Amino acid sequence: MPLLTTQSSTKSSGTGLRHQKKAKSVSFWESQRLAKEKAYEKKAKKYKLKLDSLTVFTQQLASMLEAGLPLVSALAALQDQTEDPVFRIIIREVKADVSQGTTFSASCAKFPKAFNNLFVSMVEAGEASGGLAEILQKVADYFEATTKLVKKVKSAMTYPIAVIALAIILVNILLIFVIPVFAEMFSGFGAELPKPTTMLINFSDWMQANILYVIAAGFILFQIWSRFTKTPKGRRIKDNMLIRMPVFGNLIKKITLSRFCRTYATLLRSGVPIMQCLEIVAASSGKVQIEDACKAISKNISEGGQVSGTVQNLDFFPPMMKHMTKAGEQTGNVDGMMNKIADFYDTETDAIIASLTSLIEPMLIVFLGVVVGGIVMAMFLPIFSLATVVGG
Repeated sequence: MPLLTTQSSTKSSGTGLRHQKKAKSVSFWESQRLAKEKAYEKKAKKYKLKLDSLTVFTQQLASMLEAGLPLVSALAALQDQTEDPVFRIIIREVKADVSQGTTFSASCAKFPKAFNNLFVSMVEAGEASGGLAEILQKVADYFEATTKLVKKVKSAMTYPIAVIALAIILVNILLIFVIPVFAEMFSGFGAELPKPTTMLINFSDWMQANILYVIAAGFILFQIWSRFTKTPKGRRIKDNMLIRMPVFGNLIKKITLSRFCRTYATLLRSGVPIMQCLEIVAASSGKVQIEDACKAISKNISEGGQVSGTVQNLDFFPPMMKHMTKAGEQTGNVDGMMNKIADFYDTETDAIIASLTSLIEPMLIVFLGVVVGGIVMAMFLPIFSLATVVGG
């Protein structure tokens, strides 16, 4: 009996130890989960949500509301299926506020980086009109059109930027590692080298001695330019430079005009007051030209004028847009006319992107041929005239 008692006590003590270890393990993982959740909650207020994610969220929310699902239930479903942990926290907080009686627009306004002004204003208009699902679908369509346009521009620019970056890396490798080998070989010739070869070798020597200074100077200049462009004067200079750029300036201007017209039409059609429309358009444009135009239009409207009256006097807007804006006001279909203008500029943008894509490839080939081919030619000139150089 004492032996059995000892064995049973040993088993119970072993089981107790296992339970303690398991409890410690569970508490450890639970504490880790809570720590992560607190970190996500800190990020939530300043979290900038990507437009793609906001588009998907808006589309799904609009579909659920159209199907008759209550707003709180729809938010709960979106919270469960969202993979972004920070955005999941944001949806949870919005759902909690809505459950306590706060309006959806006011709840979203607490997270200005995740839900932009356009989204919040459109939701507010939808709540006032009682057609939140319809308004959210319009917002989703607008975001989707904007996302497609951005993707087109990015895809068109990715190839040339990648090729130019690779060319810069290749040229630096040639200057720092390859050319010194040739320079050492040519130093035994005992004769004067061709001028292109001499200039290239001297530049290679300078790059080897100052490469760290060049990188540091480039980084400092980039930081100075980045900070300068965040100031009002810097933004104005940068935007004016972008609009006046050859080839790409026209593309940027058409994209800016399309975004202005599309945003204005979407807000106006959703029942947002015109003065508030102009404030949101100015804030979401990202261009000082549109901000100045919206301020001028707001001032003119407050004095009893119309949109077309201001647009006529602004050089930034092309004649076609001026005439169509005036026609829209005369027919009482301003938002419809603005959408047509946006469609026209979207078509023009697609055509410019297609032509740029077809032109960029041969231009890059010529660029690479001139730069890399020039370096190779300069280094092989002494070899081509080897007999003359060795003979003095």
